[in-house]
Amino acid sequence: MTVTIRPAGRSDIEALAELIGEIERFYGSTKIQPLEERRSQVGEALFGSPPLAFALLVEDEAGALVGLAAYSFLWPAAGSSHSLFLKELYVRDTLRRQGVGARLMGELRALAAARPGCSRVEWMTDRDNSGARAFYKSLGFTEFDGKIVYRVDSGTR
Repeated sequence: MTVTIRPAGRSDIEALAELIGEIERFYGSTKIQPLEERRSQVGEALFGSPPLAFALLVEDEAGALVGLAAYSFLWPAAGSSHSLFLKELYVRDTLRRQGVGARLMGELRALAAARPGCSRVEWMTDRDNSGARAFYKSLGFTEFDGKIVYRVDSGTR
């Protein structure tokens, strides 16, 4: 199957909000935000002023969204440089193991290389996500041991 990888545009908000619901279900969530709320948050995140994030989308031959790579830039990284931080990489199960994820990773690396001052691409995955870990290993990436992730809801102190 032929797919197209391209940056997200405003006309993708609806389909992207639907895909995010699919991603949430994939990760086992049973409480999915209402579609209207997802649409609003997608629009604000990707097209607000300033945008909070960016996304590369995977479109199949029929024009349906079947994957995405959501990312942002973090500063500082090494020294005073910045990094491209991949927050979410998702490819619909019908297209997995067909090179789509590898193409997305290649596109992200090219974006980082083309951006002055961007020194690296960084991302995380869950320790128990053996599929993702095997995927990244197959691309020649090694796991970095040494970071501990903390998380707190924004309304909690």
